[in-house]
Amino acid sequence: MSSVKNIFSIKDLENLSGIKAHTIRIWEKRYNVLEPLRTDTNIRYYDLSALQKLLNITLLHDYGYKISKISQMPSDKIPLLVQDIISSKSAKNHAISSFKMAMMNFDQKLFLDTYNALLSEKSFREVFFEVFIPLMEEIGFLWQADTISPAHEHFISYLIKLKLLVNTENLQSKAPTKEDKIFVLYLPMDEMHELGLMYLNYEILNSGYKSIYLGESVPVSSLIPLKKYFNNIVYVCYMTVEPTNTSANAYVKELKSQILEEDSTIWLIGRSAQNVEKSLLNSKIRVFENMSELVKEL
Repeated sequence: MSSVKNIFSIKDLENLSGIKAHTIRIWEKRYNVLEPLRTDTNIRYYDLSALQKLLNITLLHDYGYKISKISQMPSDKIPLLVQDIISSKSAKNHAISSFKMAMMNFDQKLFLDTYNALLSEKSFREVFFEVFIPLMEEIGFLWQADTISPAHEHFISYLIKLKLLVNTENLQSKAPTKEDKIFVLYLPMDEMHELGLMYLNYEILNSGYKSIYLGESVPVSSLIPLKKYFNNIVYVCYMTVEPTNTSANAYVKELKSQILEEDSTIWLIGRSAQNVEKSLLNSKIRVFENMSELVKEL
């Protein structure tokens, strides 16, 4: 049996396209742009071709085409028109839709084709900030809404990680140009969301600094020996779900007592980091609201 999810509810279409289910029903009844299938028990559902068509219609609609005009177009003309009108204004939404389809179909070629098309006009940094970050935010929502499975999320995350690794490796071959501090990047214990930290590693290297990337699920005890080898350390900790909201303050206190020294600082980022009490923060321990804010500090 195929592992590709090929049956969608109208709620799935809403989550994937951003078009409200009520609006989709109106488009169906009034303009006949989609034709839902039905199970033996008369329950409506949609297939992959319907999802692809809706994503294309959404882009055209966002671009200014009236749904009444779109409904009169031959089905084979819609994807061609989408390709013709893609511009800097719509490329982001089109790319995100293409990456979603690649994810739903576990289609590595579509991912690579979309990525390469973006890279022909944008820098890797622009692709990551303008497309990959919004994409991963949407994917997080889709997973929570049970529209996609963990397998979908792992598939697309892995492909993005590969691109990060390639671009990071290109920078690692260059000698650091700044020596006033060194960065140590890690995820706390039981934290597995590594994508954001990997991108920060790329930005730090791109800024000319040396970085030591430790990766996921690192205990505080593993950070202590680094103080013997390096001075002026900036510890960068990405806290998405761990430590939990209730233990974030205790974790920061542990970092302060175990690794913080006169010539070192601790930078915290991620959803869980936003729960750290302001009374624990100072010039030596900082919380960043997002990656853009941290990157500006480099």
